[in-house]
Amino acid sequence: MVVVTGQNKVSGNPDDAMSSSDAEDDFQEPATPTATQAGQALPLLPQQFPEVVPLNVGGMHFTTRLSTLRRYEDTMLAAMFSGRHYIPTDAEGRYFIDRDGTYFGDILNFLRSGDLPPRERVRSVYKEAQYYSIGPLLDSLEDIQPLKGEKVRQAFLGLMPYYKDHLERIIEIAKLRAMQRKARFAKLKVCVFKEEMPITPYECPHFNSLRFERSESEPKLFEHHCEVDVSFGPWEAVADVYDLLHCIVTDLSARGITVDHQCIGVCDKHLINHYYCKRPIYEFKITWW
Repeated sequence: MVVVTGQNKVSGNPDDAMSSSDAEDDFQEPATPTATQAGQALPLLPQQFPEVVPLNVGGMHFTTRLSTLRRYEDTMLAAMFSGRHYIPTDAEGRYFIDRDGTYFGDILNFLRSGDLPPRERVRSVYKEAQYYSIGPLLDSLEDIQPLKGEKVRQAFLGLMPYYKDHLERIIEIAKLRAMQRKARFAKLKVCVFKEEMPITPYECPHFNSLRFERSESEPKLFEHHCEVDVSFGPWEAVADVYDLLHCIVTDLSARGITVDHQCIGVCDKHLINHYYCKRPIYEFKITWW
């Protein structure tokens, strides 16, 4: 005979007897529901927002209308304040967005009246517009300077598929040389050339004829590697060597690298007959501190 607690009476039939473990499983007192269980049992109601919404964006305070935040339905802000998601509030009841609020005012000004930021803030506001997925603002910013000019510049750089790899090589070589020499700066040679064929001032009449008379099966006598650290080119575009040099310096500077450059001559490698390479060679000086 097995005795169990509760309201059940004692059973005198051995066939009806249960083990103590079975009894504990069947008659265990219900546990106190956890917060997770309670949340599953009672789903949160849609969050209600006031018509005038106080905001705390990374510690900066803003106030705007709810309709402003919902101006474009496909944006992150419209989704956040749709009522489908829970937005935490700070100690003063402001709805908190965990994002740097430096340029959030520019975001609100566009949502309110379509105003665009001044040129010096365009790149930063563009980054915030990407985060908040505000497509109309992204389109507007891409159509003004400096982003419009950047699109043209990138189209030119697209002619050189290894451009970014060459930039990384410049940085890596300069870093290794500075560390090896325990120096504040490092120098390296960079060749930037637009034309693949050699150019000599004395062979211009023969240059064009030689260029077009060469067959594909003929050995490429004019191809060689200049004795430099990094080489850019050739390319086919109106932009010249100085334009590419400007791109290189601009992109290195954007990464916080101080760089100076000057032309130190040309590659004087002899190719064939009176033809020499004559590609310009520049000395790049990378200063690390």
